[in-house]
Amino acid sequence: MLDVSGPWQVFASANDVLGKPAYRLRLIGRSASELVTNGGLRLLPDLDWEGWESELDKPPDAGGNGRDLTTLLIAGGHGVFVQCQQQRWRERLTRVAPHLGRLGAVCTGAFLLADAGLLDGRSATTHWRHCRQLADDFPQVRVQADALYVHDGGRYTSAGVTAGIDLALSLVESDLGAEAAAAVARELVMFLHRPGGQSQFSELLSRQHRCGPRLRPLIDRLHADPGGAFDLESMADSLKITPRHLTRLFRHHLDTSPGEYLTGLRLEAARRELVRGETSLERLASRWRLGTSEQLRRQFHRHYGVSPSIYRARFGADSANHR
Repeated sequence: MLDVSGPWQVFASANDVLGKPAYRLRLIGRSASELVTNGGLRLLPDLDWEGWESELDKPPDAGGNGRDLTTLLIAGGHGVFVQCQQQRWRERLTRVAPHLGRLGAVCTGAFLLADAGLLDGRSATTHWRHCRQLADDFPQVRVQADALYVHDGGRYTSAGVTAGIDLALSLVESDLGAEAAAAVARELVMFLHRPGGQSQFSELLSRQHRCGPRLRPLIDRLHADPGGAFDLESMADSLKITPRHLTRLFRHHLDTSPGEYLTGLRLEAARRELVRGETSLERLASRWRLGTSEQLRRQFHRHYGVSPSIYRARFGADSANHR
């Protein structure tokens, strides 16, 4: 449901903020009959696919800068995987793609674009739970598993659910400028927008439940005290196993090494303090055993996709005062 209503409301709010119809919105269905979302809420399309294709023969929508803004965003959901088995959707998408200014997908909608060959040779993302499947099924697509949204060559894809809102807001900013996008964000009580490279979820938390009973005591201790004086030998000794065996367990259950996992926890702790108002990278690096301030800066950018200063500006406690 949010794959549809989230981006829709961003564009609708842009119209409200500007006091004019910058966007003409249409909900398209395979037929004109009602759609049932995964959550059970029913939607009534404005028109069916054939009716929409006929609209493409009309003059395109364009912004004040004259660019063609005709955009198709495909919502995700369980039904996407059924549609991927239907040849007619591949044919329909490849037929309309050349006539669109922008073609994108929210969440698992990326599978339809990939199945039609419309993401070949491009970077893309989808819901974190399905990124590996997207990469395996479509090796010609460069899957960015931890991105919130990706733009590559006129193709736009986003991670799950609420990331579609971030994608839509980035389009508003591109079309109408930062001031209009900021006004929409204020109206929707949300951040101006999260950078596309911002991590789409807490990877450490997603892995934690997979650690297994053998690693659980150690994992719990690391989460409780990430700034503790841990090293490979002491972690292994706490479980009465060898460092080599501990590394194998981490690789098997968590797809990472003990050191990488601990560094991730420490970066998460530093990130939380950064958001709460800590401004000294030197103190953060020392407090969380992350080396020098420059080492922290490099690790932060590698892990979260943005620098600490940009992250603080976007999400810091005082960031609302600058919007």
